[in-house]
Amino acid sequence: MTTAHEVHLARRPQGFPSPDDFALVERELPAPGPGEVEVANRSFSVDPYMRGRMNDVPSYVPPFRLDEAMDGRSVGEVTAVGPDVTDVAVGDLVLANLAWRDHGLSKARHLQKVPDVDGVDPRAYLGVLGAPGLTAWVGLLDVAGFRSGDAVFVSGAAGAVGSLVGQIAKQKGASRVVGSAGSAGKVAWLTGELGYDAAFNYKDAPVAEQLAKAMPDGLDVYFDNVGSEHLEAAIDVANDHARVAACGAIAHYNDTDTDPTPGPRNLFKIVKKRLAIQGFIVTDSLDRFPAFLEEVTPWVAEGRVTFAETVTEGVDHAVDAFLGLLRGENTGKALVAVR
Repeated sequence: MTTAHEVHLARRPQGFPSPDDFALVERELPAPGPGEVEVANRSFSVDPYMRGRMNDVPSYVPPFRLDEAMDGRSVGEVTAVGPDVTDVAVGDLVLANLAWRDHGLSKARHLQKVPDVDGVDPRAYLGVLGAPGLTAWVGLLDVAGFRSGDAVFVSGAAGAVGSLVGQIAKQKGASRVVGSAGSAGKVAWLTGELGYDAAFNYKDAPVAEQLAKAMPDGLDVYFDNVGSEHLEAAIDVANDHARVAACGAIAHYNDTDTDPTPGPRNLFKIVKKRLAIQGFIVTDSLDRFPAFLEEVTPWVAEGRVTFAETVTEGVDHAVDAFLGLLRGENTGKALVAVR
């Protein structure tokens, strides 16, 4: 049997999570049964949406169970296969849902072989060519209905999703792309390597003030990863008939019932300006994955779209990686490298 190391949710966080809410557990994996595969992880993802899964409340994805390994997207190598498994073989690199551990068992039907594309690292399928990339592409093009010439604002623009949104908009002919981020270094990355027309550090001054200065002619599309003050500022600056793709609201993820983060105070402007605000969940658009990969994979392979990864080493530091993500310490995709 294989000894696995897993991160379990030990208790439900109240507000911002604490390391004491998690436990690193060692257990013996049984041999794969019929239709099962053993996978040794190489890397796995930590994502903002996982904070919501730590609460025992109804949502679009089931909550994590206490005292069990959490899950999420991972890339690993098949190390053993059970009876009747023919679609994958020992040595194959696969995408799985086995995050927060170094080894795990999965049904073979739940795995996808990692595409072998020159110039593309397998880890990219956890980020720029995975669910975060699809989220950016679908949110901008399908949900917000981006059109060439639109002026686009992206909050949380230095994250895994936001950093791709602006680049897609530039590829598609945006007239102006502006992003917000939480440090001077991230702002420089957005306007330098990623080609944003302007960016600002939301910690330097009120968001409304900085956004109005960066977009004097208004915005046509707002890709919202933050909510709260950012959404309020975007509504103020929005042109008539602007569209908002509501992807996330990280400003609210650690709210408690007694201490909620204030929401926008200017909602009537949605009516006055005839704005369209559409929330979306990327799992509703998985049928768009082939079209997304067809368009974006060449951009990545040719260097027309760039990305960053913040990599934390070791399963025993996975909680540090996640808490750092919630504090905004990552640039681009937050990953844990297993080996």
